[in-house]
Amino acid sequence: MAELGEEPHAIPRVVAVLSTILERLAERNDAVRRPLALHHCASAFHGLTKPAISVRSYLERIFRYANCSPSCYVVAYIYIDRFLWRHPAVFLDSFNVHRFLITSVLTAVKFMDDM
Repeated sequence: MAELGEEPHAIPRVVAVLSTILERLAERNDAVRRPLALHHCASAFHGLTKPAISVRSYLERIFRYANCSPSCYVVAYIYIDRFLWRHPAVFLDSFNVHRFLITSVLTAVKFMDDM
């Protein structure tokens, strides 16, 4: 469902807002955690390299091909936020933000849009 004043297939504003928030958080954590990288324990979400696709492009691609509602992105952000609050040793950075996104969006779609 498109927001008021938008085309039916236009990317919802929530995608841009979420991508901006997560990109800034990842960049901040990259700058803070870079000196500590040697001591960082890898998790299942931590990649060895940064993906070539930006967070915004990734979210737009998910929106185009997954056919999920804009509310799923809000719920996905809540899932990420809750996970990070409950696991303070895990931090969101450029190496794992894409993996957190696809996992949280998929979970949100299952909760919000599946019949």
